[in-house]
Amino acid sequence: MSFTVINPATGETLKEIPAWGEQEIESALAQSAQAAPEWRARSFDDRAALMRKAAQVLRDNVEKYAPIVTQEMGKLIGDSRGEIEKCASVCEYYADNAATFLQDKHIDSDASLSYVAYLPMGTVLAVMPWNYPFWQVFRFAAPALMAGNTGLLKHASNVPESALAIEEVFTQAGFPKGVFTSMMIRASQVSKVIEDPRVHAVTLTGSEPAGMQVASTAGKALKKSVLELGGSDAFIVLEDADLDAAVKGAVASRYLNSGQSCIAAKRFIVVDAIAEDFVARFKAGVEALKTGDPLLAETRMGPMARTDLRDELHVQVTDSIAAGATVVTGCEPIEGPGAFYKPSILDRVEPGVRAYSEELFGPVAIVIRARDEADALRIANESVYGLGGSVWTRDSKRGERVARQVESGCTFVNGFVKSDPRLPFGGIKRSGYGRELSSHGIHEFMNAKTIWIK
Repeated sequence: MSFTVINPATGETLKEIPAWGEQEIESALAQSAQAAPEWRARSFDDRAALMRKAAQVLRDNVEKYAPIVTQEMGKLIGDSRGEIEKCASVCEYYADNAATFLQDKHIDSDASLSYVAYLPMGTVLAVMPWNYPFWQVFRFAAPALMAGNTGLLKHASNVPESALAIEEVFTQAGFPKGVFTSMMIRASQVSKVIEDPRVHAVTLTGSEPAGMQVASTAGKALKKSVLELGGSDAFIVLEDADLDAAVKGAVASRYLNSGQSCIAAKRFIVVDAIAEDFVARFKAGVEALKTGDPLLAETRMGPMARTDLRDELHVQVTDSIAAGATVVTGCEPIEGPGAFYKPSILDRVEPGVRAYSEELFGPVAIVIRARDEADALRIANESVYGLGGSVWTRDSKRGERVARQVESGCTFVNGFVKSDPRLPFGGIKRSGYGRELSSHGIHEFMNAKTIWIK
């Protein structure tokens, strides 16, 4: 058994990496458990020094790590470099702020002294996806490790080199053996790891089915879980929006990472009064995107991560067209090697069409026309998802009022959704639960312990 690295731009098999058996899994669990007591006993200053070294290792090796990302899942090389830098920044953010976030909180009570101490849970298993193969891991690992937890990683099967490279970062930075381990295991082996008493919590970013399976297993084992699942983010364009800014944001948000982002804008809900103008401008922006080799600087959109994902997307698109959606541009695979799909727009998508209710995880935008602001909000909140969303209007007060009514974990006004170490990130409804990043994220895997002294 092995993990196969396939370049999605060419279809070429690059490497085979052996999968683990029971002996390797047991060894990793034992090492993590052995490392935990000493690691949690270290001071914040000691842990911060190592986390800053990890940031430096990332920056020193950006030209080594960025091509791994691009060749494993097709991200533009410039974006891969940006992802490595973002990982370095989140390491520094928690090195700078973890001690403050986790300081004891004194509370007045009938005791002489009472307070809450935030103490690490132990070992956290992270089940991570392929679309941001470094960032998704570091946004879990930086806070969890800085808090005194140890981490185990089960990465997506198509990005094994990224998984090994991330472990290398922590090793080169001087983290003790067992504090962070990449486990070369299959999805079928995850439940057994969650159930192991040496694992104390689990976090997953991925699909709804994977989230339900992990949450079910964690629940049966009475273990804390955090889930960041799918999204079908609303991009609401009101009649008073700056259309140039809105279209620029729409193109950037939808087609970044070839549309393979949970927080990409997916449902463009446009008020009728400006819908025709918006769609025309949107089409021009999308058709200007140059698709090609992600290693070339001039390329503006690379391939999807795998051909099977591209094929699944195309079935969703063709079914939606058959049900009445209108093709504006694209909506076809690109012939030749690799997992390329044309940057696409479907217009007049209505209830009953697959694209209306399902997440399209690829470079396809759907336009839903709304009568007015109230209708746009109704449509936005009809979704079973609730990860992110954005509102576009020249009136920032109006945008804020609408944003507060959008059912999501975050809503941006006149900007597209992005994750930021300073801001909490996570969803509601079928987009999951719990938060990552900010002070909220570092508290997820802590024991908020009451200390009462008379």
